Amino acid sequence: MPYDSSLDEKVFSKAWESEATRVTISVYSYNNGPKKVQITRENKDPNGNFRFTKLGRLSKEEAEGILPLIQEAVNTID
Repeated sequence: MPYDSSLDEKVFSKAWESEATRVTISVYSYNNGPKKVQITRENKDPNGNFRFTKLGRLSKEEAEGILPLIQEAVNTID
């Protein structure tokens, strides 16, 4: 069965943002299945718009910024 975005339920979502990047921590449940944490990164393009990119490695600043968000996301999972 192919992925159906209408079956994806967002339970939690918060973002940490710096001057050039945004890292979003989310919790999703697909088709009433188990809740799972998703971490995404978006970088600003020259026009100032955010564009999705691979998460890759985190700087210390990014890691320290998202740790409380990860903990908060994990606490939403039953």
